[in-house]
Amino acid sequence: MTLSIYTFPDHFLVDELLNKEHLIIRSAVRDWVDRSVRPIVEKASQQHVFPVHLVREMGDLGVLGSFIPQEYGGAGLDQIAYGVIMTELERGDSGIRSAASVQSSLVMYPIFRFGSEAQRRKYLPKLATGEMIGAFGLTEPDHGSDPGSMITRMEERGDHFLLNGAKMWITNASICDMSVVWAKDEAGVIRGLIVERGMEGFTTPETGNKWSLRASVTGELVFSDVRIPKENVLPNINGLKGPLMCLNSARYGIAWGAVGAAIDCYDTAVRYALERKQFGKPIAAFQLTQRKLAEMLTEITKAQLLAWRLGVLRNDDRATPGQISMAKRNNVHMALQVAREARQILGAMGITGDFPIMRHMMNLESVITYEGTHDIHLLITGEEITGIGAFH
Repeated sequence: MTLSIYTFPDHFLVDELLNKEHLIIRSAVRDWVDRSVRPIVEKASQQHVFPVHLVREMGDLGVLGSFIPQEYGGAGLDQIAYGVIMTELERGDSGIRSAASVQSSLVMYPIFRFGSEAQRRKYLPKLATGEMIGAFGLTEPDHGSDPGSMITRMEERGDHFLLNGAKMWITNASICDMSVVWAKDEAGVIRGLIVERGMEGFTTPETGNKWSLRASVTGELVFSDVRIPKENVLPNINGLKGPLMCLNSARYGIAWGAVGAAIDCYDTAVRYALERKQFGKPIAAFQLTQRKLAEMLTEITKAQLLAWRLGVLRNDDRATPGQISMAKRNNVHMALQVAREARQILGAMGITGDFPIMRHMMNLESVITYEGTHDIHLLITGEEITGIGAFH
């Protein structure tokens, strides 16, 4: 297959809805992905290794905590810029986007939104540069879709708390320097706190044998009588609202990111179909191939418009949880279907590491589950429709 310049599919001229700054940012991130991610990510995925050096490079690029104000080390960009960044990172790999998404939406966001000024000054600048790597501890071995039933506990002991429990399926766990963790206090109220690497009783075993997100680090956060100074507790939030607000930010980024995985599969399929010949002509000349490509582009275009409109609402602080869930669920499902159709166009070649499709497909099997499963997002939107919660 002849290498050619990547072409971003924009059938409905969605680029005209972006401003000049968005386009400049997209170009810079796209160039970085082509230069630093794509040449190494297939090997990293095959070897089940996260290219951790890319975190510092993303920090230098300014994509970590892009929406955090500049005074705390962020770029001070809007929500559409954040979405554009996530699209380009996931075009490279879902694991790379996951690392940036966790750092930005699940670690930097809660410290900025719910933390003290001292916490903001201490952690955010180093997280923005990638000097520090963060993790987010909410999901537990027995409590995934129902985080309110968590059993991780924090007990007051004078000038500190003792933290006990475990979190599972945590991106960046075994390489994190710190983690924003959610636990119940003695009154049963969910609180956020910052746990640092090196605190006695804090361990982070890595999860192996994954078929998905292989170029990403996944692990556990385990707490055994970890002494947490009171100044490490996030002072400006109580209850489940805090972690759910973080998840909404991450889910929003995923809605954009999944489009990146889809367009990489689509672009690969178009170029392959134009070059692969069977029965004396390119397979792109056959009706069934054209149907696949047309349907893929249609779904990608719908997802692009959905993500853009959600970004406008996020900028105006008007996006609802149900809207965010709708976009995350739709766009990830779309990307997974596009990956499967693209793989069929490539035939047997689609399963090899010479092309990105199977890697994207396996990654998306995780993305469709994490930050809220496909079914849970249906119920979140359903509750907005009916006013009736169907979780219990």
